[in-house]
Amino acid sequence: MTGLLSVNALSKAYSSSGRQVAALDTVSLTIAAGETLGLVGASGSGKSTLSRVLLRLLKPDSGSISFEGQDWLALRGAELRRRRARMQMVFQDPLAAFNPLASVASVLDDPLRIHAIADRKQRPADIAALLERVGLHATLAPRPVRTLSGGQRQRVAIARAIATRPSLLVLDEAVSALDVTVRGRILELLVELQREHGLAYLFISHDLAVVRAISHRIAVMDAGRIVEEGPAADVVNAPRSDAARRLVAAVPRLVTEPV
Repeated sequence: MTGLLSVNALSKAYSSSGRQVAALDTVSLTIAAGETLGLVGASGSGKSTLSRVLLRLLKPDSGSISFEGQDWLALRGAELRRRRARMQMVFQDPLAAFNPLASVASVLDDPLRIHAIADRKQRPADIAALLERVGLHATLAPRPVRTLSGGQRQRVAIARAIATRPSLLVLDEAVSALDVTVRGRILELLVELQREHGLAYLFISHDLAVVRAISHRIAVMDAGRIVEEGPAADVVNAPRSDAARRLVAAVPRLVTEPV
């Protein structure tokens, strides 16, 4: 695997009640092509702030980001819009990320049109192919997004994200709102897409069990900093930081004998 994303010493502070709060404190990480890095931490640890800085939705106070060999923070205007196709995001609540009145077809048509991936005549066929690729029937295309189940909406969100042929998906609590069965199916879909297309994932969650199931490596955030990073099995089985130990302790365990 080769280097895809390199984050170096990112910092971002907010003002709160007259004082500065460090949401990100010199955060550094790397993701290789085709790799899944799981990012875990308690609420308020800085995970979502990091995802929004990576997507250029927030501007960091300092630090650097290299993506596909380019200075990601230096891109502007048309070049930034063009390059955004290569890094896409899947949010926790796809209904909030979509126009609730939009149809499935219009949601998937937008990235194909905006990034000039297909012309008007080709787009219906591409939309059908995207739906089928994420396990949905093409007959759903005319349906309003709001009429779909939570699992179906998240599949549409993934279809929209992969429509631009990205190399990296940032998934911010993308399965946390789904029930256990649907969550497992979405995770299986993500693994299949990674295997077929060489996608890299930054998989953000507070749920260590879910992160372990899909990640090659895990990074643990606490109070805006990366406090531990390593192979997924090592972080879960032998956590070194207090933050990782708290997350491991919070993972539910089955009772195998009477108490």
